Amino acid sequence: MTSKEVPDGTWSEVARPGPGARVRRLRVVVPLAAVLAALVAGLVWWQWPSDAGSGPKPAAGTVQATVLSSKEVSAAVGETLSSETRASRPAGPLQADPPGCSVAVGPATTAVYEGGWTAFLTVVHQDSAAVPEYTATQTVGRYATADQARSAFENLSEGIGACKSAVRAAPNGGTASKWTYQVEGSTAESLQWTAAQDQAGRWSCYREARLKSSTLLQVAVCEAGDGRTAARSIAEQIAGRVQ
Repeated sequence: MTSKEVPDGTWSEVARPGPGARVRRLRVVVPLAAVLAALVAGLVWWQWPSDAGSGPKPAAGTVQATVLSSKEVSAAVGETLSSETRASRPAGPLQADPPGCSVAVGPATTAVYEGGWTAFLTVVHQDSAAVPEYTATQTVGRYATADQARSAFENLSEGIGACKSAVRAAPNGGTASKWTYQVEGSTAESLQWTAAQDQAGRWSCYREARLKSSTLLQVAVCEAGDGRTAARSIAEQIAGRVQ
């Protein structure tokens, strides 16, 4: 499997085209290349070790060892997700209308992951790099202290709760997309919410966030079906690996 590193990139929900989007198995072109071009200043490609363990494994306790492999994510989603992209730091906030919704439109950006994190990793798995019908995103940010991680989690919770809907500007002159946000559950250490794209059929991103000690992790499963169970399963597995 080929993976690509995006040193300065970040990820939000994958947008679908406008009116007329069909449920599942819809073959439409998502301008992923345009998103990458706008968010990063270059790409570095390499061969990532396969799930069979042909290469060196990440050291225990690192954020790299915390995230699930392509095989594990595929099992949770119920689809083969063979395309992988990684980001080693959060990017700046994404443009939102209204501006106060910057957290909702970019929950893995510096709008949430503020200064103080000591290790950061986002991994995106898709069934297709060009035409994804299923996308699973894992984001793990480790902070110097538990208080800093909690501050970031509270910022995320408040930002999602305060934004019912927003238009996210597309980079590089692309088409903007409108999203509706709904919190479905929250505790002092967890948050579940859904981001549904307007006028795109049933295309939605089901999101989970967990606070564990000095780590803030997030999971998003985007599809035209119901990704709640998959998102929860992935989040629980990641949380179980946080040391």
